[in-house]
Amino acid sequence: MYDNIEDFLQSDDHNLIPIRYSYLEIKKITNGFSDKLGQGGFGSVYKGKLRSGRFAAVKLLRQEKTKGQDFINEVATIGRIHHCNVVQLIGFVAEGSKRALVYEYMPNGSLEKYIFSRQGCDMQILHFDIKPHNILLDENFTPKVSDFGLAKLYPTNNSIVPLTMARGTIGYMAPELFYKSIGGVSHKADVYSFGMLLMEMVGRRKNLNALADHSSQMYFPSWIYDQVSEGKDILEDEATEQEKITTKKMTIVALWCIQLKPIDRPSMHKVVQMLVADIESLEIPPKPFLVPQQTLNDDHRINMIDPPSLRDPSQECSIDSSYQFGR
Repeated sequence: MYDNIEDFLQSDDHNLIPIRYSYLEIKKITNGFSDKLGQGGFGSVYKGKLRSGRFAAVKLLRQEKTKGQDFINEVATIGRIHHCNVVQLIGFVAEGSKRALVYEYMPNGSLEKYIFSRQGCDMQILHFDIKPHNILLDENFTPKVSDFGLAKLYPTNNSIVPLTMARGTIGYMAPELFYKSIGGVSHKADVYSFGMLLMEMVGRRKNLNALADHSSQMYFPSWIYDQVSEGKDILEDEATEQEKITTKKMTIVALWCIQLKPIDRPSMHKVVQMLVADIESLEIPPKPFLVPQQTLNDDHRINMIDPPSLRDPSQECSIDSSYQFGR
C-alpha cells in the first residue's frame, strides 16, 4: 500500500494509461467550471471539452476526500482497464491539494435518472458500490459502470477479499460484509448489489426508503418474491405480455442474486445466461432472508432506524449491520 498519492504516481508498477493534467488545464477544459453536471459525496462533476473536441466529465474532488486511498483506488483500478461497459478514465489531476478525475462524457446521465459481466476485463475488480446512480448511459443508452472510489483490485486466482470494514451504500450492501459466518467477501458481493439494482428497475422504486414509516414498511424483496411466487404481475395492467415475461425473468434473476449466502448466488456470467434464457428454464429461488436466521430472536431484533447522518441512501458509508437490513 502506498503512503500517499505522489508515491503511487511516481511508482513503476501501476502502468497508468490516463493522462496527468495540471489544474490550470482542467480549469480551461471546463471553461472555469461553468457547466455543473452534478454533485455527490466525493465532489462535483463538470462538463468539459478536450482539445480534440471530445467532451469529458471532470470530477473535482472535495479537499477532505483527496488525500486517501479512494483517489488511488480510482486511478489504479479504472485506469488499468478498458471495457465497453466501464466508464473510461481519460486523465487525472494531482497538484498540491487539488485532485480531479477526467472521464469520458455520458450524455444520458445515470440509470437512476430513468427509473456487469467481468468477462471483458483483464483484471479482477470488486466495485462495492453498484447502484443505479453509478450506472451512466452514453448517447446510445449503453450502460457504463462508474465511481470506483470504493473498488478493490485483487488477483484473479483469489476468491476471497480481505476487508477491515464494510463498504458501500445502504440498501445495496451484501450481508457477508456484516455477517462473516455466512461466507467470505468475494465478487458475489457485487452480484448482490446488482440484484438489488435489477429489482429497483423491475419495481420502479428504491428498495429502501429511509424516510418511510419503518413500522409499516415491508421489505421490498419480500414483496417482490410474494408477487412472483403467487403468479401475480408486477407491472400495470396495460403492459404487454412480452413486457410481463421480461419483468418476471428479471425478477427471478434478481432474487437469485440477493440470496443470503454468497455460495447460493450465481456468477455474473451465469446471470447473463439466465437473462437471455427462456423463462421456462428459470427456477424460482428460495425466499431471500434479510439476516442469518440465528440472529433473529426476541433479544436481537434488526430495526431500520437510521441516525440522521445515514438517512440519505445515496451516501457511501461504513456502518453497523443494524442500519443495513430492515424488517
